[in-house]
Amino acid sequence: MHHRHTLAAVAAGILLTAGIGATIPAGATAPAGTASAPSTSSATPSTALVVNARWGGHATFDRLVIDIRGAVPPVTVHQAGALYYDGSGQKVPLAGKYFLEIRLSPAAAHDDAGKSVYQGPRLLKIHLPALKGVALTGDFEGVVSIGAAFDTKPAYKTFRLHSPERFVVDIAHPVGCRA
Repeated sequence: MHHRHTLAAVAAGILLTAGIGATIPAGATAPAGTASAPSTSSATPSTALVVNARWGGHATFDRLVIDIRGAVPPVTVHQAGALYYDGSGQKVPLAGKYFLEIRLSPAAAHDDAGKSVYQGPRLLKIHLPALKGVALTGDFEGVVSIGAAFDTKPAYKTFRLHSPERFVVDIAHPVGCRA
C-alpha cells in the first residue's frame, strides 16, 4: 500500500513539474514558496504572424512558401476566377488566367501596435514556369490572404513544414525549369 502512495506522489510531482497538473491564469501570482513559469508571450505569439512569402523554381514544380512566426494556423487554398483585396474589394492587378487564394486564420501580418511584420512582396510579377505572380491581398480581422497567379490551371499540393514554421504550396509544371 505504501508503494502505491509513493508512486502516486512521484507521478504527481512529475506532472506538476511538467506543468500538466495545474494551470495558473495569466496575471495570477503563484502561491508563496512555489516557482512560476517564465512568460513566453514574446517568444510565441498567440496569433500566428505571417512574416514573409517566398518562391523558387524546381525541375518539376514551383514552390511558394509562407513563413510564419508562431504555430501554423488553419489554412484554406482554393482556385478563384480573380483576386480581390480584402476590405476594399478592389481587383488585384496580377496578370494571369488562373488564381489561387490562400487564407490563413487566425493570423495577422502586423503586431499588436499595428506595425507590419510582413517582409514579403505586396504585389510582384514572377517569371517561373508555373507561378507568374504573388500578392498580399489581405490582413484584416484575423485573416491574412495571399494570392498567386498562373497562366495555366495550377495542379498543386500543400503541406506544412516546421522549425521554422511555414506553409508550402507546390505547383506542378512540365519537366525542365525555364526560369
